Amino acid sequence: MFGLLLLREDFASTSRKTKVSHVFPRHSKSKLPTVVDGQGCCLIDRSGKSYFDGSGGAAVSCLGHGDQEVIAAAKAQLDRIAFAHTSFFTSDPAEQLADRLIDLAPGELDRVYFVSGGSEAMEAALKLARQFFVETGQPQRSRVIARRQSYHGNTLGALAIGGNAWRREPFKPILIDSTHIAPCYEYRGCEDGESSFDYGQRVANELETEILRLGPETVMAFVAEPVVGATMGAVPAVEGYFRRIREICDQYGVLLILDEVMCGMGRTGTLFACEQDGIAPDIMTIAKGLGAGYQPIGAMLCTSAIYDAIASGSGFFQHGHTYIGHATAAAVGNAVLSRLVDDGLVSACAVMGEKLQAALEDRFGQHPHVGDIRGRGLFRGLELVADRETKAPFDPALRLNAKVKAAAFDAGLACYPMGGTIDGVKGDHVLLAPPFIMTDEQVTEVVDKLEIALNKAI
Repeated sequence: MFGLLLLREDFASTSRKTKVSHVFPRHSKSKLPTVVDGQGCCLIDRSGKSYFDGSGGAAVSCLGHGDQEVIAAAKAQLDRIAFAHTSFFTSDPAEQLADRLIDLAPGELDRVYFVSGGSEAMEAALKLARQFFVETGQPQRSRVIARRQSYHGNTLGALAIGGNAWRREPFKPILIDSTHIAPCYEYRGCEDGESSFDYGQRVANELETEILRLGPETVMAFVAEPVVGATMGAVPAVEGYFRRIREICDQYGVLLILDEVMCGMGRTGTLFACEQDGIAPDIMTIAKGLGAGYQPIGAMLCTSAIYDAIASGSGFFQHGHTYIGHATAAAVGNAVLSRLVDDGLVSACAVMGEKLQAALEDRFGQHPHVGDIRGRGLFRGLELVADRETKAPFDPALRLNAKVKAAAFDAGLACYPMGGTIDGVKGDHVLLAPPFIMTDEQVTEVVDKLEIALNKAI
């Protein structure tokens, strides 16, 4: 017994010395620095090294770090009431944030269902779409169509409709059935002699073909990101694509769900990304920039027609999570929205986005391994290629995206390179999504550090 006690004391002493972590990390073979501070566009680790937050985490930190107005809003709400379960109470911050979002939202969006993040928002959207058809006497509608190379979240429902092969592969046996059509990916998909508009109409019409193949009476929703983020690197649709998608959904009674979790909340230079495509969805999901990293919050928005079907039917949306409508998160959302809209940061994003695009084109427009520079607002992507003329990708075995990420981080730039850009296996890109408060000098800093990274990695 004495020996066992000595062993326990020795293990505890060793653990204290080596500081064994009990956090379950994203990657068990990576050793990450510890962040201790953040101001403006920069993050600072324990050693004192500063990193420009060039991707806002994952397009989250639109206001940067240390925003005093948002911090004050959180503190003030905590002094009143942090949380009350929505089966018992509503709250002023939630009511105010919902009112303001609907005032700003496109089309006939009329109701807001608050959640804690993007994947939760997508789950809520899918369940609402299904319940809408059940309550309106169309229970046969259960099929969802999405696009290849899309990403809609990591819960099982959201993952099932996503079109990224490597994310789906380990979990395929437990995913609900869904089908996928081509993305609107002009750099790779537009044929010789085909105009951008004609290309967009061609790939949009794949939706009608798929609806007819499945049977229109079985399809409940089509899901898409207005600007595809993590999986393809800030790929916007061409002019007219989404208007044709909207026409097809209307023709066959299919709900259009737009996922603006990453590209929404001003990231593309307008508060809602779909504004630039001239359409509005039946259901929309937002998150990331809604809380700007200061609180976990997301939301699902739906039209009055969908809400009224539930309200005049069962009266109960058969869904819910513990932290939906969290009062402190909603208070933060209100403060963030004020900064975005009232303080003009969405407009600033549009202006700085053009400056960033120009700087990227100037520096990398003729780079032998940069095939495409694209995006909207402060949501920009560079597609890396082995050969510019043929658009041939690098061998995936090189893990180029990982090398670029490491080299950029070493240079003091946090950015978001990913692989599998083309089909889930082949292709590499770098995604940039910096805070809307970045300056002209910081545009140059980002480009300089990215150039260092590319020169080192390729």
